[in-house]
Formats: sequence, structure tokens, C-alpha cells
Amino acid sequence: MNLAFVTDSTCDLPVHIASEHGIEIVPTILILDGKEYADGVGISRSDFYTQLPHMKNAPTTAAPSVGEFAERFHKLFKAGCDHIISIHAAHQLTTIINTARLAAEEFGQRITVLDSGSLSLGLGFQVLAAAEAAAEGLGLDHVLEVIRSTRQRGQVIAALDTMEYLKRSGRVPGVVAALGGLLNIKPIVELLDGEVKPLSAVRTTSQGGERVYNALQALGPLERLAILHTNAESRARQLLERLMQTVSQSIPREILIVNVTTVIGTHVGPNGLGFAAVKA
Repeated sequence: MNLAFVTDSTCDLPVHIASEHGIEIVPTILILDGKEYADGVGISRSDFYTQLPHMKNAPTTAAPSVGEFAERFHKLFKAGCDHIISIHAAHQLTTIINTARLAAEEFGQRITVLDSGSLSLGLGFQVLAAAEAAAEGLGLDHVLEVIRSTRQRGQVIAALDTMEYLKRSGRVPGVVAALGGLLNIKPIVELLDGEVKPLSAVRTTSQGGERVYNALQALGPLERLAILHTNAESRARQLLERLMQTVSQSIPREILIVNVTTVIGTHVGPNGLGFAAVKA
């Protein structure tokens, strides 16, 4: 069976990796002062995070249209695929998967739409593992099992630099309530089964980085790893260097460093540091 894969831009897969594996990425929408930008087009991630603290009007985000998904599905079937697996960001945090499901209705049983329960490379690693499995000749059922296993072994944790953007977004009120909604603390959060869970809070950026490092160390051997940041590349590289010095035998040879997409960064703010990992 010739399988094809579709996801959305919250997956944070680098373009060259998605292209290499034939993964179609549908861009989500960033809205600045009433103007819509397809994710990754018109404003760079670096520029966005630099400008974010000074924006008079808070940016917002939107899901792609049904037509955008339908166009990608038609394209893949026209190219000769037999079945599409469409994997998307957690439904608790976005309506993207609902849009994909509506688009898939036109194609009957030829499309399987899956909720990753995650975001960023927590989603991206599921898509990548699926595409790699299909390239090895595994059939639909086996590829779906690979996705399930990757999700089950995945973990996404982040140290945010402020509560401000979480509070403003209203997307994760449970975290704000649990941590008291204080803007002068730096929350440590985990994305678990589609929900953002508070783990703890610290007072300084360096303490946040230490918590991220300790969480990574505690995971043991890893199959996949991405260091995630929101315009904090120097902190991300310092974290990676420290890992290489202390647990190099437990981490993958290829590690991604990713400046997280603006449509996630809108809700978490700049100078965050975290990781997406898949345990071996």
C-alpha cells in the first residue's frame, strides 16, 4: 500500500526533513493586527518573538481551512497514494483536527485522521516515525502501531519565561489557576495527552533551564530528541552542550534545535526552553 502523510505546521518539523520524507504540512494561520499570515510566511520566527513583547494588540491564531486540507488530500491521491494518514495537534488546544476531519469526509475510508495528543515535535516525531516506517514497506496497521508507540513513549516539557502569554491566551486556564496566575513566576509545564499540566514553578530563568535539564536526564536512553526554544537559541545550545558532556551515550546522534512555530509561541511567549523526546 502506498501511504502518504499530512500534518499541520504546529508539528515544527524542519522543511528539509518533511520534504525528504514526502510529508505534507498544512500551514496554520497567525493573525497580527487583523492581517492573516500563513505560518512561516511573511514574518520569521525570530522577528515575531523579538516584536511580541512590544505588540499593542495580542496576536491570535486560526486553523487552516477545510479547502486547504482537501487540496492536499486531492494532490496526494492524484499522485498515486492509496491511503493518507493525517496527524494533527491535540484537539484540546486547537480546532485543526476538526477541520481535517471535515475535509476527509469527502474521501470516505481512504483517510485516517489521528489526534497526536501533542504539539511541536511531540507531534512531529509521530509523523516522522510513521513516514519512516512506511518507507521501509510496513503496511497501514503496522504504521498505525508505530504512531501509537511513538506517542506513548513521547514527552514534551517546557520552562516558560513568564505566565503572561498563557494567561492572555486563555487556552490553558488550569495551569494559570494551579500556579496562581502570577506573572512573576516561570512555570514548568508538561504536555500530556493533549493537556498542559503544571509541574512546578521557579523564580529565575536559570532555574527553569536546570529543571529542563533534570527532566531530560531522568528519561534515560532516548530514541529521538529535539531541544525546543522560543528565540532562546543560545540557551538551547548550552543545554545541548551540557547533555553531550554528561549523558552523551543516552541521547540520539541527531538532535534537532527548533525555534518553535509562532502559532504556539503566541500562547507561550519568548525566551522559553524545553524539549520533545521519545524514549528508547
